Order: sequence, then C-alpha cells, then structure tokens
Amino acid sequence: MEHPPQPSLDSLSTVRADGSRRYVYPADVTGRFVQLRRITSAGLLAVYLALPWIPVNGYPAVFLDTENRRFHLFGLTLAAQDLWLLFFLISGLGFSLFFVTALFGRVWCGWACPQTIFLDHVYRRIERWTEGDAVRRRTLQAAPWGPDKVLRRAAKHALYLLVSAIVAHLFLAYFASIPNLWRMMEMAPTEHASAFLFIGILTGILYFNFAWFREQLCVVICPYGRLQSALVDENSLIIGYDKLRGEPRRTLRDTREQGGAAGDCVDCHRCVQVCPTGIDIRQGLQLECIACTACVDACDEVMDRLQRPRGLVRYDSMAGLDGRQTRWIRPRTALYGVLLLLGAGVAAWALSTVRPANLGVTRMIGAPYIVDRAFVRNQYFVRIVNKRTVPERFVLELDAARTDLVRSGFAGPVEVPALGEVVQPLVLQEPRPTYSGPFSFVVRVRGESGDFELGRRVAFLGPDVRLLREDDRDQAAGGGGQP
Repeated sequence: MEHPPQPSLDSLSTVRADGSRRYVYPADVTGRFVQLRRITSAGLLAVYLALPWIPVNGYPAVFLDTENRRFHLFGLTLAAQDLWLLFFLISGLGFSLFFVTALFGRVWCGWACPQTIFLDHVYRRIERWTEGDAVRRRTLQAAPWGPDKVLRRAAKHALYLLVSAIVAHLFLAYFASIPNLWRMMEMAPTEHASAFLFIGILTGILYFNFAWFREQLCVVICPYGRLQSALVDENSLIIGYDKLRGEPRRTLRDTREQGGAAGDCVDCHRCVQVCPTGIDIRQGLQLECIACTACVDACDEVMDRLQRPRGLVRYDSMAGLDGRQTRWIRPRTALYGVLLLLGAGVAAWALSTVRPANLGVTRMIGAPYIVDRAFVRNQYFVRIVNKRTVPERFVLELDAARTDLVRSGFAGPVEVPALGEVVQPLVLQEPRPTYSGPFSFVVRVRGESGDFELGRRVAFLGPDVRLLREDDRDQAAGGGGQP
C-alpha cells in the first residue's frame, strides 16, 4: 500500500519524482466549516440544476436558445444583436473576482466553484459510499483484483457515468429547454444526431474529469490559482498556519520524552490527510490550496481533544498570522472596488438601453443606387426582431423633413410574431428635380403599443448633382441617355 507522501514546496504533492500521477485520498472531516460548505453547496447545486426548470415570463430562468438566437435571462430576453452586453457581464465578473480575491483570497474556489462542488459533494460522496473511508480506499487501490474490488469499482464508475450523463443532459437543457430535451430523448438518436453526440462527448469529459483528473484541473489547467499570486497580498484573507503559536512543532511523545518548550502543533499531519489537493498548509500559501477549510476543521478537532485554543490553522491574512494588523482598505482593494462600481454603473446603463425589439437596415446587394428618367432610387432590407413573448405590430416612419421621398414597402403596420422577425424590402425614391446629392436620414420603428421607439440612421446615395443636372439639360435638349 502506498503511504501518503510528505508534501514539499519543491514539487506538486500529486506528482511523483518520476512525473507519474499520485492519487489523493482525502480523509473525512467534520466541523463548522464543513457543515456550512455542505449547506452552501447543496443550495448551489439546486441552483445549477434547477434553473432550466424554473419558468420566468413563460421561459426557463436561464435559456440560451441558440437555435433561434434568443437568450432568456431571468425574464430578460436578448437577441443576437444584444450580445455586446456580454462584454459588461464578463468584465463585471472579472472585476468582481479581482475585488473578492484581493479581500478574501480563493473563497470562490473553495465555496462556489462548480468543479469543487461537484467533486467534493457529489463524486467523492459516491466514492466514500462505494469504497469506504480514505484508509479503505488506499488499501483497495493497493489490493489485487478480486470479486470485492471489481464489484466496488464497477459500482463506483457506473454511478459516475450515470451522474455525468444526468449533468450533461441538464447542461444541454440550458440551450434546448427541458420540454425539447425530453422530446429529443424520446426519439431515436439519429433524429438528433448532433445533440446525441454532444451528450456523449460531454458525459465522457465529465466522467474523465471527476473520475480521474480531479484536482489536476485546479492545479494544471485553471489559471485562477496562478493568478492569485498577483491578486492577493499580505492583507488578503487566506487559510494559513499560525507559526508563532505552532512552532516548534513536536509530537506529544517527543514533548514528554525530551521536555522543553513546544508549540501547539503536535505534528499529527491531520491537516495533510484531509487536504483534497494533498498539500501541507503549514508550509505557507501554495498554488494548490483551494481554501476548502478542511484543514481548519481538522486542526480545530485536534485542538479540542488536546484542550487547546482553536485557530492554529484559520482564516487570516499573512499579516495577521505574523502578529500584525490586517488592513482591509488599501490601494489594491480601492482600485478594484472603483473599477467594480464603474463597471456596474456602465452595465446598468447598457441594460437600460435594451428594447423589446431590434431594428436593422441594410442595403440590398448590387448597385448602391439606381438612376432612371424620373427618380434616384435606393433599396434596403429592413429587419425587425420582436423579443417579446406576444405578437407585436410595428409602424415604420421616416424623417419628417424628407417629405419628397417616395416610399415603397411598409405602407401599413407590420405584425411580427412572438420572438420572431420580419425582413421586408424598403425602396426609397428621390425625384430627380429635387435631388440635391447624397444625404442621411433616420428610419424609425415604433410599436403600436407606443411604449418604445427604435431608430437607425441610413445613408441615401446618389450621383454627383452637377453630372445629374448636365444630363437633365442634355435630355431637355434631346440628347437622351442616362448618367
């Protein structure tokens, strides 16, 4: 049986000297933080898995309808033209992460990251249920293959595959909705081959990640662990070991036999045994630490047994662990806070500009303009997108100042179905005698309900006025022809 390694700052605790993978078997732990994390994770799991089921304004709370290019977010419907708002969402999440990390370290990783939540509170629970505690799992790993090992491993991996398939289907529901997903599941796989292939690939990825790759995703792939060194400072809240109180560390036996002064740390390695990434928190802040608080509860449990004060391993800043005062307000947090508030303000303004419809005006393919004996003509396509869940009638209008334009198309109200769109031609003609050169004008669309109006500035193109007038004179003199 392979014994747990002694973690070192010189290499990753999950990598052997020859570069091969060393599995981590974190021991069970109880305590206040573990219980609070379980409650938090249960709530977040419910949110992750329930959002496609919760109806808001007739659609799921989060429904990314890529097929129809509609995105429903908690009652707000966005069209493809509104995707520029994602910039504010992504930048807002980035500034929030910077601000929270500068204050509270990697609290996201330990308390809210889906990787941690699903691994610790779903897949590792299955592992404990089928194979036992850490000692039994390590023993089973070293044991030769036999009926008991085959049965336990088969049960574990069958449950892994089942859970991975369920999560993959619910993830697809964010893009297809639960009713459409259920209809696809009732049909043959060939009827929806792309969706079936997506589910198969995603199930395989989830199974590979949670059955084998596990903490390596946080250590090797996720960039956040590496960014924390740039985001935190000595005043950021982290999980750390109080060296002033714990050192020199000695086992209880050594203390009894050798006497002399000893710190509160009895070198029991309980904090190492419960760590899901296999590190020794006593060596300081490390890349692999995801701030899961397992070591805090484990150490508090040992301190309670020894009738010593809790907090040898605790939430604190590096300054606090060194006996200095933690400064919460500092240039880093002030800058991140200002950026966060600025981004929130801009995002609020951007969301206020979202309208229940979109208007697009594009020029028809071909010649930019057409000139005949009576008119200068421009041809456009007008696209109206209705983002509401009920049909809407729209009226198209032009600049009041352009009364000389002769319009063909959109003579009356146009009805656009719920969450649908209409594309129709719009032909504008300027009489040759009143044509004075290219100009711009505004196309306006308003709903008959009267609660909003959309406008797009469009260019009306045409020939040089002098050439057109010369051609008019030639025609009047009998020359004919067109410019």
